[in-house]
Amino acid sequence: MSGITLKGMTWSHPRGYDPMVACSEDWLERTGVRVEWDKRSLQDFESFPVEELARRYDLIVIDHPHVGQITAENCLAPLDVAGREAGFSALAKGSVGKSFPSYNWQGRQWAFPIDAATQVLAFRPDRLAAPPTTWAEVLDLAKAGEVLLPLRPPHSLMCLFSLCGNLGRPCSVERDRPFVDAETGVQAIEMIRELAALVEPACIGMDPIVVLDRMGEAGSPYTVSPLIYGYVSYSLQDFRANRVAFADMPVAGAGGPVGSALGGTGIAVSAFSENREAAIDFAYWIAGGAVQADRYWRSGGQPGHAAGWEDEAANAATLGFYRNTRNTLEGAWLRPRHDGYMPFQEAASQRINQALTSQEPAAKAVADLNNLFVKSFR
Repeated sequence: MSGITLKGMTWSHPRGYDPMVACSEDWLERTGVRVEWDKRSLQDFESFPVEELARRYDLIVIDHPHVGQITAENCLAPLDVAGREAGFSALAKGSVGKSFPSYNWQGRQWAFPIDAATQVLAFRPDRLAAPPTTWAEVLDLAKAGEVLLPLRPPHSLMCLFSLCGNLGRPCSVERDRPFVDAETGVQAIEMIRELAALVEPACIGMDPIVVLDRMGEAGSPYTVSPLIYGYVSYSLQDFRANRVAFADMPVAGAGGPVGSALGGTGIAVSAFSENREAAIDFAYWIAGGAVQADRYWRSGGQPGHAAGWEDEAANAATLGFYRNTRNTLEGAWLRPRHDGYMPFQEAASQRINQALTSQEPAAKAVADLNNLFVKSFR
């Protein structure tokens, strides 16, 4: 296959782009196959139509809530193909939490996890001897002006997911029961609303990258973000003026750090690629334990394979990022993935933000979320 050039699309952050470029250099040396990467913003990554990208790129980095939509559009190639059973089994066994099965839909595997993440707690170890472990402790820090919370859509919805899951009543992923339990939904919205009233009003427009940049800048007064997707980059030496450490999510319920909304990314292959086999070869390789536990994390990536999470050098370089958030990831909750979920995610996030910035009863917002969810099934 030497001489082939593949085009890939990932997302615009060092964590998403740098390891793809670095690993592709290794792949070129190994195989003679060149992989050229473009990148898109985090907001585009969460909302841009995958089908349109699949017509322009051989390899696409996606997140798992898209799988219902992309299956209906027939724009990605399944990766569970004959002759690769051993490699497929090895990747499945290397899953961290539900990362691997999150890309399985209607009996086929549409991507492999290359980056595992979930909502955890970020904190400044130079300002706190230990991270807060309960929601009540987070509120105390917020009253002191030390907390930021990313609420830009879809992250307000992710906070609702995580709190409902941690309170013991996860949101529904199926049409035959209400999206959110009425009592738990009201409690979760009121918890977010209480915290939102204590943080900067600008948080309503912040995503995790903005929050972590603020925490990491010189002179920052902020010490904690309680529900935020883990970004290992900020734990690295010299990435920002202040290093940010990560820990398990703060507990609101009685079950420990469980119920967090699973995130992360996977590598997928376009169904329209003229070099499908070469693209699938690369996907299997970059998602594998040997790459994930070495070149991938060493070039700024956040592995999606357990071998990377358990690597001692990776933990030593990142203030124990992987070890200190692993329990939350193992207990993370898998979002809905049906065709129609992605528009719901945006609409539900906007509806939550409307509730957070008004005095309306939380029960009204919960009822609207349940109605939106029913309508999202096409």
